[in-house]
Amino acid sequence: MDHFALAPALSYKGGMAIFPRPVSPKSALGDFWGYFKQQRQHKWPLLGVSIALTYVIVWTFVIDANTNTMPTRNKIIYVQSWDANRSDAAIILQQKIDFAKREAALVKQQTKMQGYADAFGIEWREEEARNTAKRKEAVKAIDAMLDDRLAKAEATGKAGPQASAKPAPAAQP
Repeated sequence: MDHFALAPALSYKGGMAIFPRPVSPKSALGDFWGYFKQQRQHKWPLLGVSIALTYVIVWTFVIDANTNTMPTRNKIIYVQSWDANRSDAAIILQQKIDFAKREAALVKQQTKMQGYADAFGIEWREEEARNTAKRKEAVKAIDAMLDDRLAKAEATGKAGPQASAKPAPAAQP
């Protein structure tokens, strides 16, 4: 059976064939070699650009494949240790300090992103005004809640849960 006999069956409403005719590797290599034998000014720059783009795509896949999959050896993780006997007031004060630091970092990051938005011509001022008003209300509510908890903790003078726990009685023989 001739492999060209299927061509009419693969045509679309009598027009062009959907699939190209089968090409042998020998004729494809001949076409490729014939193209490079011709004297064209643009063939070498285009070859360089195509090789560079292919390299970038492959390199991107290699980097992506190694992201979060490679074992992390000798990675030091620092953990902040706390006194087990610290009071609730000390804990709440530390929460207030951490919250203030987080807010300052957020403002710094927003300022940086606003600079990028200005560089790309993105309008952000209206939305920022709305969000800043909402954010100030939320920060005010959180600060009030922490102040209330701090006042209660200082009034009771209660220590943390580990300090108030009584030791178990010793078993008698």
